[in-house]
This record gives sequence, C-alpha cells and structure tokens, in this order.
Amino acid sequence: MEVDSDAGSRFADVTRNFLNWFQTRHGATFRSDLIAVEDLRGRNAGRGIIAKQDIEANTVLFTIPRNAIICTATSALRDKIPGVFDIENDDAGQSDSEDEDGASSSQDSWTLLILVMIYECLQGEASRWKPYLDVLPSAFDTPMFWSAAELSQLQASALVAKVGKEEADLMIKTKIIPVVRAHEHVFFPAGSAKLDDAQLSELAHRMGSTIMAYAFDLEKDDENGEVDEQDEWVEDREGKTMLGMVPMADILNADAEFNAHINHGEDALTATALRPIKAGDEILNYYGPLPNGELLRRYGYVTAKHSRHDVVELPWGLVEAELKERLGSRMALLDWDKMKQLAWSDEDFEESFVLERSSEDPDSTGLLGGDAIFTSLPDELGEQFKTFLKAIKKVGNVEFAVQALSDKDMRKDLYLQAVLGALQARERQYATSLEDDERLMNAGQLTGRQTMSVWVRSGEKQLLREAQSWIRRVLDEMRNDKASNRTTHGDDGPAAKRRRF
Repeated sequence: MEVDSDAGSRFADVTRNFLNWFQTRHGATFRSDLIAVEDLRGRNAGRGIIAKQDIEANTVLFTIPRNAIICTATSALRDKIPGVFDIENDDAGQSDSEDEDGASSSQDSWTLLILVMIYECLQGEASRWKPYLDVLPSAFDTPMFWSAAELSQLQASALVAKVGKEEADLMIKTKIIPVVRAHEHVFFPAGSAKLDDAQLSELAHRMGSTIMAYAFDLEKDDENGEVDEQDEWVEDREGKTMLGMVPMADILNADAEFNAHINHGEDALTATALRPIKAGDEILNYYGPLPNGELLRRYGYVTAKHSRHDVVELPWGLVEAELKERLGSRMALLDWDKMKQLAWSDEDFEESFVLERSSEDPDSTGLLGGDAIFTSLPDELGEQFKTFLKAIKKVGNVEFAVQALSDKDMRKDLYLQAVLGALQARERQYATSLEDDERLMNAGQLTGRQTMSVWVRSGEKQLLREAQSWIRRVLDEMRNDKASNRTTHGDDGPAAKRRRF
C-alpha cells in the first residue's frame, strides 16, 4: 500500500507529538533505547511498536500512570454533570426512563465513557489528552461501518447478525444525544460551532468503536489487589466496571501469539516483555482466543494465527430438518408441530450451537503449541437431540424414536447422520464454496474489506469441512467395530456380551 508523502509527514508529526506528550506525564516511562513507535500502514496495521534492539524477557517497556488514562474518574466531565454519572441511582430506578421505542435512557460504564470521549474531543486544544486523541483512528474497518454490499460479502456468516448497527443507533439516540443537548454549554466550548444530531451521532459512533477496540478494564477482580492474569481489552456494555482509554497501550497491535503483556499496578499499568524479543520484531499484545469473525467485529482486522480459534454456528433447525426427513411419514404434520412445541418449551433449548476446534492456550511466554483440531461436537447438541427424541416418543410414540432411545449405538448413528446432513446444509448456505474462496484469495484482486470477508467466511467453511470429516471417521469406526463384533461373536455377539457382563 502506497502512503502519500505529505500524509506520511503529518502522520509522523502526530506520532512525535504524542510520544513527547506521553513522556512528560508524571510517572510515565518509555524505553526509547529499546523500542520505537513506527508507521505500519504499509501492512494495514496503523501504528505499532517495534524493538530497536534485542530485548530480554521481563523487561518493562513502558509505564502508564493511572492519572494519564481517560476514564470517568479522570475527566472533568463528571464534576460538570454529576447527576448523569450517578449510575447507582439509575440501578435503583430513580432516574431510569424509556422512550417510545422501549429503550432505556439510563447510563452505564460503556455510555459514560462515550460521553467522556465526546467531551474531550470537543474541547480541542483545551483537552489535556489532545495529543493522545490525535493518534486515535478517525476511521474503522469494523463491520459497523460497512455498506450493505460489503456486509453481503460475509455471506452466511453469523457475524452479519452481530454487527449491532441498529442497537448502536438506538443507544446513541436515547443515551448520548439527549445528554449532550441538555448540557450543550458543557460539551461545546464558548464560541465553537455546535454539531447537529447527524454529526453528533457520527462522532458517537466513532467514539464507541474506539472504545470497543481499545478500552481497558481498569478494575481488579481480587479484593487483595492481585491482578487477574486474564486481564485484556474488554467490551462491557451492561455492567458498572470502570473502562478507560490507556495511552501507549493501544499503540500495541495484537495477535494470537504475542510477546508482551499489560500488567496492572496500584498507580500504573506496565507493558512487560514475556520472552526475549529480537531487534526488528513487533511488540504484540493479546486480545484473547478470538475467532477471526469476532476479531473483525471488535477490532476491524483478521490474522492467520487467529484462524485456529475460528468458530461456526450450526442452527438447530438444520438438525431438526434432517431428523424429520429421516422419520419420513412416521409422524403426521400436526404431531410434528406438537412435538416441536413441547421440545422448544424446554428452558435449556438452544436455537444454535457453536462448533470449534480444541487447541492449547498460549504458554506463559505467549507462544502457541500444538495444532488446533476438531475433536468433538458440543455436548449440549447431543443432549438436545436426545430431548427431541423423547418429545417424539411422547407425542407420536414413533417406534423409530423408541428404538433409538433404548439403543445407544442406534441413537448415536442417527445423531451423527443428522448432524452430518445439517453441516452439509449449513455449508450450502454460503454463496461460494471453499474452493471458490481460495481462488479469489490467490487472484489478489480483492479490496481490504473483501479480503477480510473471504477470510472469515472461508474459515467457517473450513471448520464445517473438518467437522464433517470427523463425523465420517466416527461413523466408519462404529461400522468397523460392529463388523468386527459380528466376525468375532457371530450373531450372538451382543447377547454374549450381556451374558459376560
């Protein structure tokens, strides 16, 4: 990707101003002898931190004092409109209300930080975080900002339903814009132009996406102040956990295999090398074992190493359709509807199930070990299949279902065959095949967003293929075992086993 020289110069100036600002914060440190903030736009990674020379394990790379973090405790906005920040009263029902759409106007940690970020952005040079705000992205590749045509490239991925654009619009309409309008004298500096609702909504979306991508959970889980080893960037839309924007920490890019960790301290957060890092290597953080679909939804990118964590959703309706086909005319349509109503009334009923591979967690140095392999179907899927058979037995007393419930091997075979058919049907829901996607990727003619879409959907198709192969192997093993038993014991094999038992 070519970078305009003038734009590159401005990019470098903003980076330099931010680094100078950061290093003047009381309590902040930055090992400029070991690391540097670099322009990584050539590989679509924005800014990143690169090792200038070899770094030893356990080296503290930089320190962020807590008073440099943007949060509800450090921004002046809380003191200017204290009633808005009193979420304790909201929880007690003292300031909660609903509009005509049924949306609550009460605040939470998520919306309060959006308000804080909007306030600080609107203050311009008066904000003490201005140099930091300047390095935050002004545009995102998260699906929230994609067009309908771009979203269609995800095809049958469950990610499409998780984008949440309508929910975000409603949240901004009911929780953000009314607060700003009620306190315009606070949000808009004297003499500055006021944003209209459309402009304010656009700014709120950008701040919300910034928080989604970079906000840090600032609270500790342990009462003794010990740090949770699983601390990471989090999305906390509903709780009261304090979220904050952490300067310098969000310059770090992240991958499934990483070499640094952000540690919580009483007065500061520190970035520490987990293992020796070679000169020229990028310093990488960790966002957790996220599938590429979720990585794209939250952060706007995908990586090859996160493919091991890919998942795919299997709707129960596809499994149900396969079972119904195998029952054929054994049940009248009316009985089938009664049975569905009975089964779906179960409080544990699930509409879809997540398929994933088994893989080891990164070790203490951030390195991955072993292959990620598909090894089993979700236990809950098997339990629901059995529950469905019981409903068939209860409503229609179908002999086929009665036999399957009493014969474990027969039930397992029926279950695997139904799921195999459902997996094949799920794969057919995508507009292109896995092979088509591979050809598209190899052609090298895709835009950035198209490439990420193909990456996500092909990762899901690959997992569907692996699940099908696994089922076929299990079915083959069952048949081989059955044939072996017949050869060894003859027709009396099962009875002989029962006698021995």
